[in-house]
Amino acid sequence: MRLRIRRITWPRRAIVLADTPRPDCRDCGGEGGNAYDYGEPFTGEYAGTDWEPCPCWHEDRRWVLIPLPRRRPRPTSRSGYCDEPPF
Repeated sequence: MRLRIRRITWPRRAIVLADTPRPDCRDCGGEGGNAYDYGEPFTGEYAGTDWEPCPCWHEDRRWVLIPLPRRRPRPTSRSGYCDEPPF
């Protein structure tokens, strides 16, 4: 398991310790999975790209270190400018 620090915004803003793919993985080459294109069965036209994650990495494996505070809008007056000092 290789860990790194990341900032997430969903479901709540936080600093997390997250797992990363193995850089020497023979299946994914360190990218965490493989993307492949697929087409319509009858026409053969491009229909999209699908992602298949590699077993060397689990993207949901993370631990919250510090929850970040929610952003609160500053109160404004009717003119649209804030009446409070900046500190």
